[in-house]
Amino acid sequence: MDLNGGMSFQHPLVRYAIAAVWLANGLFCKVLELVPRHEQIVARVLGSDLYAPLFTKLIGVGEIGIAVWVLVGWRYAWCAVVQIALILSMNIIEFFLVPDLLLWGRANMLFALVLAAVIHMNAFQLPHR
Repeated sequence: MDLNGGMSFQHPLVRYAIAAVWLANGLFCKVLELVPRHEQIVARVLGSDLYAPLFTKLIGVGEIGIAVWVLVGWRYAWCAVVQIALILSMNIIEFFLVPDLLLWGRANMLFALVLAAVIHMNAFQLPHR
């Protein structure tokens, strides 16, 4: 675990898969608006449709940034901590506020937990490469 700097690259295929999840959700679902449900989720969480398009795109750009961070591998352990915190916090909010808009309803939390576990294992459990 290298929380204080340097480059640390874990298993490349796992990193690519994790980055693909962030890229797909950020670029395709939010920035390109190919999945309108994401904007509906943001609108419901914000309590207004007024700023939902802007915030949805900003969230998407942030997710694209995380995909790049995962691929670059800079301070990878910190990247993993940020990813896990974001995934769990977003999914907890959605679990309580918008379960009807989620692809798998409240079961989305199970997929979030699996993704968080994979990210954790890749950053902290698998041997460094």
